[in-house]
Amino acid sequence: MPVGTLIYGQHGSEFEFDDRLLAHLRVVIVTKFRRRESFTLSWELQRDNGGGRVSLWLDPSIPLQFHFRGSREPALNREWIENLATIAGTTTGLVPLDEPRSPAHSSVS
Repeated sequence: MPVGTLIYGQHGSEFEFDDRLLAHLRVVIVTKFRRRESFTLSWELQRDNGGGRVSLWLDPSIPLQFHFRGSREPALNREWIENLATIAGTTTGLVPLDEPRSPAHSSVS
């Protein structure tokens, strides 16, 4: 699976995510930014990257880019987007949840 990059802030801090996850995070982040909402995005670092957690304060006024490595846009899972959007609206903020594997999930174009 290709690994994409979220590039955030004036100095371009870079954070890697699987392209498929990044595509779903993008939908949620852009939707919240269109509403002028600020929120946190938090995730755990892998042990081979030193371990720990990262938390970013995402605000529509701060530069943000999504750089995908894959040549094709991943199919979107509506249920996954809804789950991510729900948690993004809580005090926890946006957290990369695992993709639901239920037979009820549907793709979004």
